[in-house]
Amino acid sequence: MSHVYVSQLIHCVFATKNREPFITPGFRERLHAYIGGIAQKHRFCALAVGGIEDHVHVLLSLPSTLSLSKAVQLIKGGSSHWVHETFPERTYFQWQEGYGAFSLGISQLPNTRAYIDRQIERHQTMDYEEELREILNKHEMDVAELVP
Repeated sequence: MSHVYVSQLIHCVFATKNREPFITPGFRERLHAYIGGIAQKHRFCALAVGGIEDHVHVLLSLPSTLSLSKAVQLIKGGSSHWVHETFPERTYFQWQEGYGAFSLGISQLPNTRAYIDRQIERHQTMDYEEELREILNKHEMDVAELVP
């Protein structure tokens, strides 16, 4: 085959440092849009970005030339730098070191996008840790390794 065809869809989740509620409602919209811009600048796609005060979900479509870890590094590093440059009063803003990343097939795209878009409603009844445990269980991953 002379061409490269890749469908690499990843649902990423990452939290603010110590899960502090740094992402306030007005700021959230700008941050999510900026994350989408980072993806576009680096030639990958953020198909959906959502979250609440202490974490973000990003649905990524990655090309064969970009590793997942590099994409997350670009998003977290770029968005953190932008926050500090654009909002000098938010010098305390940081992301936690780790992240969750979960692959999905094309048939799961609409439901995953809707899940990310409904984060505010979802977190009226469930906190971040409960949500992460649910996602890890769904992907048959060891929740015993979940560190607060």
